[in-house]
Amino acid sequence: MNIEHLKLFVRLASTHNISQAGQELGLSPPVASAHISRLEESLGARLVHRTTRKVALTEEGSAFLPHAKAILLSVDEGLASVGSACSLPKGVLRITAPASFGRMHVMPAMKGFFALYPDLSVDISLTDSIIDLVDGGFDVAIRNAQLRDSSLIAKKLAHDKRIICASPQYLAEHGTPQTPDDLRQHQCINQAGLEGWTFSTADEPISIKQKGSIRVNHGEAVRDLCVDGVGIAMCATWIAYQHIQRGELVPILQDYPLQDDAAVWAVYPSSRLLAPKVRVFIDYLAQYYSAPTYWDVVN
Repeated sequence: MNIEHLKLFVRLASTHNISQAGQELGLSPPVASAHISRLEESLGARLVHRTTRKVALTEEGSAFLPHAKAILLSVDEGLASVGSACSLPKGVLRITAPASFGRMHVMPAMKGFFALYPDLSVDISLTDSIIDLVDGGFDVAIRNAQLRDSSLIAKKLAHDKRIICASPQYLAEHGTPQTPDDLRQHQCINQAGLEGWTFSTADEPISIKQKGSIRVNHGEAVRDLCVDGVGIAMCATWIAYQHIQRGELVPILQDYPLQDDAAVWAVYPSSRLLAPKVRVFIDYLAQYYSAPTYWDVVN
């Protein structure tokens, strides 16, 4: 049984498209189709229903899929167990990361990573969708959202600190809030999923349901609206630190820190052995984002 055929079958089960699955593995559509046919011949079973637009797993294909994944995992673990500590990792490292964080803080790290590990190649998907790592064929994910999948292993890379900020223009026109309650009288920029702001105080937390005439689902857009003086916003320091350094944004309410345990994580599927290529990438990012994290401009 050919391992490359199994890799293609697992990707095909996720993409439902032979051309796309083949492209991800560097195969042309005719070669990818031939590989699936050979796998079916070797098993003596039809694994997929094919149409001109997409494919779907047969009953036999669905039954075989978890076994194919288990075989590939065993192969990876076997290779990791015999890998020389003196040799540099090789192969393709498939990574997924949030779009904004990936563009701003993963991409700049890659030049140094390639200098250390020239035999590795990297396939990076920047998306704000939470992708199933196993079904998507990814080795590791960078995430700054709440972790829900207990089957994954997570390593904290950095704290994801959030602050309340505004532009000097907005503060000059509308005044500077002195307490969280003052926000009720101000225009706030709401980010989808983060509508409630909770502040720590000496007594008890204060939760504010901020008012505002605009709601947007993208952190960079929230920051840009804030820079333009549209209103007050909650921003992650990693997304706003350059604007704070340039004086385009001003942190406010610093005596009332947000209740926030968000973090940036490296997440990978649970297994007994971690592939060397994944281990060196996680260790490299942990060092790259070492404390104090370079984007934490606000203490």
